[in-house]
Formats: sequence, C-alpha cells, structure tokens
Amino acid sequence: MTMNHHVNFIKIFLIALLLIQATSSTHLKAQIDRESGPPISTRSEIIAQRGMVATSQPLATQVGLQILKDGGNAIDAAIAANAAIGLMEPTGNGIGGDLFAIIWHQETNRLYALNASGRSPLGLDYDNLIEILESKEETKIPPYDLLSISVPGAVDGWFSMHEKFGSLPFNEILEEPIWYAENGFPVSESISSSWQSSARWLKNQPGSFLETFTINGEGPKKGQIFKNKDLANTFRLLAKEGNDAFYKGEIAEKIDAWMKKNGGYLRYEDFANHESEWVEPQTVNYRGYDIFQVGGNVQGTAVLQMLNILEGFNLSELGFSSAETLHLLIESKKIVFEDRAKHYADPAFYDIPYEILLSKQYGEIRRALITDTARVDISTGVDVLEDGDTIYLTTADQYGNMVSLIQSNFRGMGTGFVVPGTGFSFQNRGELFSLDPMHPNVYEPGKRPFHTIIPGFIMKDGKPFMTLGNMGGAYQPLGHVSLITNIIDFGMNLQESGDALRWNHSGSTQPTDSLQSDPTSVGIVGIETSIDPLVVKKLEKMGHKIIVGNGFFGRFQAIMKDPDTGVYYGASESRVDGQAAGY
Repeated sequence: MTMNHHVNFIKIFLIALLLIQATSSTHLKAQIDRESGPPISTRSEIIAQRGMVATSQPLATQVGLQILKDGGNAIDAAIAANAAIGLMEPTGNGIGGDLFAIIWHQETNRLYALNASGRSPLGLDYDNLIEILESKEETKIPPYDLLSISVPGAVDGWFSMHEKFGSLPFNEILEEPIWYAENGFPVSESISSSWQSSARWLKNQPGSFLETFTINGEGPKKGQIFKNKDLANTFRLLAKEGNDAFYKGEIAEKIDAWMKKNGGYLRYEDFANHESEWVEPQTVNYRGYDIFQVGGNVQGTAVLQMLNILEGFNLSELGFSSAETLHLLIESKKIVFEDRAKHYADPAFYDIPYEILLSKQYGEIRRALITDTARVDISTGVDVLEDGDTIYLTTADQYGNMVSLIQSNFRGMGTGFVVPGTGFSFQNRGELFSLDPMHPNVYEPGKRPFHTIIPGFIMKDGKPFMTLGNMGGAYQPLGHVSLITNIIDFGMNLQESGDALRWNHSGSTQPTDSLQSDPTSVGIVGIETSIDPLVVKKLEKMGHKIIVGNGFFGRFQAIMKDPDTGVYYGASESRVDGQAAGY
C-alpha cells in the first residue's frame, strides 16, 4: 500500500467513524464555534433602532413587527403578537387564559402594571366546593375538571391596554392573526411536540377540543398547516364589537349555556362583572438598578425578595456557575418560597405585608439563614394572619414605549374544555387555590387565585433599561433572578444571559398547601448538562440533591435599551422556537 493509499484509507475510516457517531442520537449535542461574541452564547443579540419584538414563535414575532412598521406602537404590537401566538402556541396560552403586563409609557414618563387575571365563579361558595370535592374523592381542586376554570382575563387585558395606550384600530391589530387563523400556518418544532403530547389526553374532554385542536385526532406535526376558523370568527367578533362581545355579548352567552348544560360553574354574571385592574408595580433596588414586578396574587414579589437576599453577597467575586454562587441562589429561593407559599394572594381579600417582605431589613434577616449547607428547616419569617406552561413576549417602539407581557392557560393547553364555535380552551388557573380555610389564598367566590406568571421590568437612573420574562411555572422567579444577576453581576450581554447555564429547584411549600406545611427535605436541584462535574460534587457535599439534565429550565425573551443611543437589543430563547426581530 502506497503512502497516498494509506492516507486515503485513514481518511475514509475517520469519516465512517464520524458518520456512525452522527447517526447515534444519544451522542448528538449542539456544538458551535462562534466567529465573535461570547463563546457560551448561541447567537448574537438582535440590534435595531426603531422597534423590537421578541416572542416564542417566529411568525408571531413578525406579526408584532409588522404592526410597528405600519405605525402602531408597542402596545398595539404586543396585543397583535399575543393574539397570533395564542393561535400558534396554544400549548402555552390563548384567550381562555389570563394576562399580566408592565408598560413603560414614554409620553407620561412612567411605568404601569396591569393585573388582567380572572376570578372564581360567584355562584360556587367554599362549602359547596368542599362537598363537590368530597363526592369526587379529591383533596385538591383537580386541574382538568370544570372546578379549575376561572374567568379568562386576557381579552379584557387587551382592551384595557388598548383603551389606555393603543394607537391603531383594533380591527387592524387583529387583521394578521385573523388571516393566519383562517388560512393556516406551519406549526413549529417545539410547539408541535408539546401539542401532540397534550392532544393525546385532552381530545376526549367534553366540548370541541378534538375538532378544534387536532388534525385527524392528533396534534399537528412539525411543518403541518393548522387552521382554527372558530378562533378567526371570535377575533372578528372582537374586532367588530369590542370587549363586550366576550364579557357581555355572544361569547359570554355561549359559555353560560355550555356551562349549564355540562355541569360547569361559570355563568354570564361572572363575565359581566369581570374587570382588569391597573396596579402599582412592586419594586426594590438591586445594585443601582430598580427592579419592577407585579405583586398581589402573582409570584413577582419572590424575585424582589430573592434579590434583596442576594444583594448581601459578592456574586461577581464568587463567579458565575460556581458551587458557591449556585448554593446561594438555591438557598435564597428556598427561603423566599416559604413566604410565597403563605402570603401571596388576591389583595382584595388579604393585606399582603409588602412593607415587611420587601424591606432591606427583612432581606438581611432572611439572608442570615443561609449557611454552608443545604437547609430543610425553613418557614415563613412573617407571622401568618388568621407549576405551567406560559408564553412571554416583549415589544418596544420608535416612540420609546416598552411592553413586558406574559399570558398563560396554566397547564399547557389548559383544561381542554372548548365551547363549540369559540376556538379556545379554558385555563385551569383555579387549581391554584388553597383549601385551608385560614390561608390567604383559600378559595372564595369572586376571588383571583394565585398565579405563577410574571412580567419583569428594569429601570436605571429613572430610564427604561430592560424588559424580561420567561415561562415555566414556579421556575419563573428563578429565571428572572438568573437573567438579572447574569447581566448585573456577571456582565453578560442580553442573549448570553438567556443562553447561559440554568438550574431549577423543586421541593418548596406551595401556595395551595396548608398554612402548617413546611419543607420536609432539601428538595431536588436540576441543572443543565453544561455544568462542571466538579461543581456538582461540591454541591452534593453541601447537602444538595442534584440531577443533571432532563430538567425543565423555562424559556426567555428580553429587550434592552441603550440609555445613551436609544438603540434596542433583543434576545429570545435558543432552546426552542423563539425569535427576536427589529427594524
């Protein structure tokens, strides 16, 4: 064999070996070498001057971007993108769910927060609920039961935002979502996977889920064209008749009749009495940045509490993804989530002790609970008075307005109950009431349940700096804190902050539990596979139970504004179907 033949043989052997490895799915990992920018980032930030939209579905991003190009503002774009993504990603949201938003309005030079969550049925009291649950042999409100449905607040949220800040007519805002609902769109990869999974066990729910959300009895495959003509008709009705069509007109009447026929609990009066609420956002300062969240019956306060605790540690010195930093993050979460379990509830029914929970003094007291080992013995530090799927999207416009918006059905596609002709599934947010009669989050008629969905906003020196949010049930506060510390403490850029290593912790007391409930173990920490094995070993020595990979680590979107140039930087989730786009 000549030298050339020998070399060629080696080349062929190596190529064959690589092909064998490549065909084994168990060995496939995303590996890229970037030409510039941070090596842990999957792609560059999107940079634009006039407007930016970031959502978890690229077509929905384009719908919002087109609104901006047509002269609409960030509020118009957020509504259009939300309508589109409710059609395109029904595995996370839709008009059968609720909405929260934080809006920077440039003209008035201030932040506004919107709680557009719905309430429990007025005609179902606590005693009747308990009787029904006992007859079903249930100890909690089941998620896929008519008992778990509360009034959907998203549509009223759209109209509340539009009435206060909108610029384009509503028929123009819904024009593209109507077209896609009528003519169809190709389903993206990650959404298809979740959709097929949900459809297998929701298609037998009473109502028209099978006809509305499946193709030949199955969820749509990647690239398959999906249409929802019932939703198109609902959107047309909203564009023509406004908010009243949903809450006081044809849609409310349809829902009322269907609920009565099928043993449901929502009635026309529940819709007619519903209204969203503009609230003051809760805030703390973290290392010179003002962090804003929606409080009340939502877990945004947990982000602020965690930051107050973490502010007492030099995270940048400890280093990103070190065992010491991860330990502090995990322990602060465990501490704060005990307060979350006992005190986050509808403020119309419970006076939340913000003056204590968000004080720097309380943060210092709770910080002192952190030792060198993982703790179990944690409870709320405040005297008690006698997880899901979601989408997050964000928009910014040429006028300086910015919107941070989150919307959800709670558990994926919600309950799976679809009133024929409407095109949407009801949320199961009512599952998140406590049944402890002494709990602030106990079920009561006309009450908003605890929510996991949180939009975030950051100001710097009185100017808008960043919108941020992520899906993921109880993971969301952890995701917010990770994004914030990645940028402020570790100097990451916007895309890098979302691409970086993620972690999650489960095992805390829940807002649905009894007031007497406290953690009974250290819980379980899930960490992505890029974690250093030596860090894992060190965390385990500290007492943490670690699972590497196969966890759930949420999905993010964010927009940052350069205070000097006004240029927008956009970022979106690289792990799934997300897209940020500007012009």
